[in-house]
Amino acid sequence: MKISSESRLKLWEVNPIWDLLTPEEKMFIHSEVEVVRYSKNEIIHHEGDAPTHTMILMEGKVRIYKEGVGQRQQIIRMLKPYDHFSCYAILGNYTYNSCASALDNCTIYRINKEAFLQIIQSNNQFCFQMLVQMAKDLAIAELQTVNLTQKHIRGRLAESLLTLRDKYGMDEDEATISMYLSREDLANMSNMTTSNAIRTLSQFVSEGLISVDGRKIKILNEEELHRVCRLG
Repeated sequence: MKISSESRLKLWEVNPIWDLLTPEEKMFIHSEVEVVRYSKNEIIHHEGDAPTHTMILMEGKVRIYKEGVGQRQQIIRMLKPYDHFSCYAILGNYTYNSCASALDNCTIYRINKEAFLQIIQSNNQFCFQMLVQMAKDLAIAELQTVNLTQKHIRGRLAESLLTLRDKYGMDEDEATISMYLSREDLANMSNMTTSNAIRTLSQFVSEGLISVDGRKIKILNEEELHRVCRLG
């Protein structure tokens, strides 16, 4: 659902990369922003779609995933507020090679690709920082690929829990991960079957590493969880 709003936040107030724009460029980009809201589980884009906008997640959580054999999903990236996505496909001039969907109700700012490319081509500092961010994302993706193919399922699940903790933080108790994934999504993130994820979570509970209350996961022994992650 598309929503126009005169009171929308300015991008440079929430993500410093946009503060590299000149005053004129800021006015131009702000005028090009569309505010779009997605409901929980709604598809934002499909694999194979042609990108029309670069997107910035403002509220909520989004998952980027690939669909494999038997419609099994592999989550390859989890987004938090103020993360960019879809810009890589625009810069590479290719269709999306993954899907994006809302994990909960989301607000997304969209900028049409022509306006985005105009800024990339005219502002060297902005372009450089986008390249830096792309390089960091690529390094993370390469490490994740190695870990998901070489680590044992215990190491993969431990890494997913720590990744969620680092990305989304903790609740007020400073132990419960502030991201409540279904067992299926946690399995898809860890490259394992749902039954293996459930079984491994139960092992972690019995070993005193975590406690589980529905979708809420509390880390009880972070040092040991890091050890399991490290040993794989």
